[in-house]
Amino acid sequence: MNKFMIFYLWHSLLGIEKNDLAWHQKNIADELVEYQNARGFLEKWSELSDLVYTYTRARWSDHSELKFPYYFRHFIWGSLYMFPKYTLRWLFFITAGKMSGSKKTVRAVRNPKKTEKLEQIAEKYDLDKEKFQDVCQKLLKYWILLN
Repeated sequence: MNKFMIFYLWHSLLGIEKNDLAWHQKNIADELVEYQNARGFLEKWSELSDLVYTYTRARWSDHSELKFPYYFRHFIWGSLYMFPKYTLRWLFFITAGKMSGSKKTVRAVRNPKKTEKLEQIAEKYDLDKEKFQDVCQKLLKYWILLN
């Protein structure tokens, strides 16, 4: 069995769009810088999970030529944080989309505390930006694990 099978299945469930190789290379490079600049245990772990997410998403998008920049133990450690973090965000945005009246399922895993990310998601799904942000702000009061 392929050691990445669980990641392929999980990314398929999330259903986030696939991108070309250049996009994934840039995304991995950006996440690598954020990881290297992170301070403190939790921030480092969170940024490592972002790096693992970005790498596994690239693999899921059929870019197997990309290599994970650290040791396998880093990959496993980042995965332990990645699965709950991104799954909760995914569920959060599905819920926020429904509450905002989206006709399509909102598939996003961005940071819901960042206004510019919420605006981008609202625009992509043709939602009223203010209403979507308001719904997200209200939901964040109850989704304590995202705070």
